[in-house]
Amino acid sequence: MQIVLLLTGLTLLPVLLMSVTPFLRITLVLHFLRQAIGTQATPSNPVLIGLAMFLTMMIMQPTLQKSYEEGWQPYEQGTLAGDAAMKKGMEPVRGFLVKYVREKDVQMLLDVSHTAPPAKAADLELRILMPAYVLSELKTGFQIGAMLFLPFLIIDLLVASVTLSVGIVQLPPAMVSSPFKILLFVLVDGWNLVAGSLVRSFY
Repeated sequence: MQIVLLLTGLTLLPVLLMSVTPFLRITLVLHFLRQAIGTQATPSNPVLIGLAMFLTMMIMQPTLQKSYEEGWQPYEQGTLAGDAAMKKGMEPVRGFLVKYVREKDVQMLLDVSHTAPPAKAADLELRILMPAYVLSELKTGFQIGAMLFLPFLIIDLLVASVTLSVGIVQLPPAMVSSPFKILLFVLVDGWNLVAGSLVRSFY
């Protein structure tokens, strides 16, 4: 039974990695960025996922280190039982989720599940905390993505108005605006700004 439960947990590990870590927000923002620039397949999905993975590992490293020191290490040394070690190791992860979850999302899930609100945020159950974190990150990712779209949308509008005013109706405006959007992104060192802003948003 323990082996079955362990294998089941391993199958759920990618889902947990993608949904209850900064990976969710980072992949959303990078996807919106690629759409805003207009390069549908560049950078490729493996490159964006790899970048998101490395940034996630860097952001989560202090939390995971603390979880290891408080949970797994005492379990290896025999000073904590399995259940107690798991509970102790989950506390840093719970603290991370509580820090970035929105109160509105938590309240909605408490209402629909008919669960009484706890005395403090640290006592929230993971069955409430995890989906609330996902909802909060989805909203944050979409907000950042919408802000990224604005400067590139202005370039699209300017190019479209210029091409129409000079009578170039057979050439798609997107074909003309793409080089300007890429040039703007390169000139402002866009990858550095986006990656740096994403990492700083978790500190």
